[in-house]
Amino acid sequence: MFKTFPKTHITLAAAATVVVSAAVLMSPSADVEAKRMSYTIDLEQGLVSGAPLAGVSSAKELDASTATRVEGDKQSPPEMLTKAENTSGTPEIDWHEFRIKSGDTLSSLFRNAGFNDGVMLTVIHGAGEATKLQRLYAGEDIRFGIDSEGQLAAVELQRSRLEALKISRTEDGFVGKTEVRKPEPRPAFARGVIDGSLYVAARDAGLNDRLTMELAGIFGWDIDFVYDVRKGDSFEVVYEELYLDGEKFDTGRILSARFINRGNENIALLYTDTDGDSDYYTPEGTSMRKAFLRVPINARLSSPFNLQRRHPVLNVVRPHEGTDYAAAPGTPIKAAGTGRVQFAGWKGGYGRTVILQHGDNITTLYAHMSRLGKGIKNGSRVKQGDTIGHVGSSGMVTGPHLHYEFRVNGVAKNSRTVKLPDAKPVPGTEIARFRHLTDQRLAQFDVFREGGRQLALASDN
Repeated sequence: MFKTFPKTHITLAAAATVVVSAAVLMSPSADVEAKRMSYTIDLEQGLVSGAPLAGVSSAKELDASTATRVEGDKQSPPEMLTKAENTSGTPEIDWHEFRIKSGDTLSSLFRNAGFNDGVMLTVIHGAGEATKLQRLYAGEDIRFGIDSEGQLAAVELQRSRLEALKISRTEDGFVGKTEVRKPEPRPAFARGVIDGSLYVAARDAGLNDRLTMELAGIFGWDIDFVYDVRKGDSFEVVYEELYLDGEKFDTGRILSARFINRGNENIALLYTDTDGDSDYYTPEGTSMRKAFLRVPINARLSSPFNLQRRHPVLNVVRPHEGTDYAAAPGTPIKAAGTGRVQFAGWKGGYGRTVILQHGDNITTLYAHMSRLGKGIKNGSRVKQGDTIGHVGSSGMVTGPHLHYEFRVNGVAKNSRTVKLPDAKPVPGTEIARFRHLTDQRLAQFDVFREGGRQLALASDN
């Protein structure tokens, strides 16, 4: 039989057989079955042609022009077809976003996105900060990232323009982390003259309510803004405007302020020391505040310090060794000064009470609370202004109020008239650094006042 064909044809057939055998051995798995080919040998023409197997849909049609001539032991195998890939290397994600409303739950939000509680539990039990997803607040935005296979790939909770919780799926499960963006602070300037009140003058100058309250608080130790302010008093303020992506979205801190009251100049400069603590000082380095708040709550006086007062419940003359402030239940109570919690708990007729120790000889007492502040317990440290509790009517009282006592060496003093010690000045070890910053901050006043170009924010680092 072999004598019928020339030797060259037989040699060609043998070579083609090797090619076909190799193709079969190297054939792809079932995942790419559509690419499998059949081969036809034309011994007369010396050609090998390839075509898809019958009944199999090829990813790419090969016509007669793809036939490859075999020459000796050299060969060019048919093109290996592969599944198209995302050249960017980033899987495509379809995002579904929701605005969180009052009454929404994490479970209902997952259901709205098409996922059951099992998926939700897998996410919140993930690594990192994933568990924080359970704390939701109305007005926040949450979005679910779904991959091309319909599986949950990511969850993002936008708490504010600056803070977002981002949870992504990895080979080891879901992992969450909080990302906080830092806005760009730019200096801004406002000035005004008081005709009626500081509030109206500040509003006309472009200051919002928060900055106005901050301004009053900075100078509140030296100026009574109810009784001391006069028509013609003036102020100048350099403060931060905060920008994100080139767009203003909020205001930051007051950097420096000048207040002229009855012809007297008062200047306050913000300074952050090497420990990271910030406060306002005069250009000489003296603190703008006292070591104690005169009033630890924003409320009206209901009963003054009176050592001959008749007790409203017992109806007997009993010294009233503190000052009472009437306020709605739940109103925050601030620590009058920095110190340590000497006592926190129930104290007889005082009800729920906190006593703070300030140095060696001063204590302050806060009574009749509805509840203690977060973390307030015996021995804990507090800073001036920290919330240590909330107004209530615990103990022997006739209505909700704060009873506040100020004691020096154990002796009760009238908190509204006692001479309060000054807060600490800028430490001597930092005075050179402080003066360098002071020069920059004072120069900003002059530049803004003259309508010149803005200075870069003076850095206290």
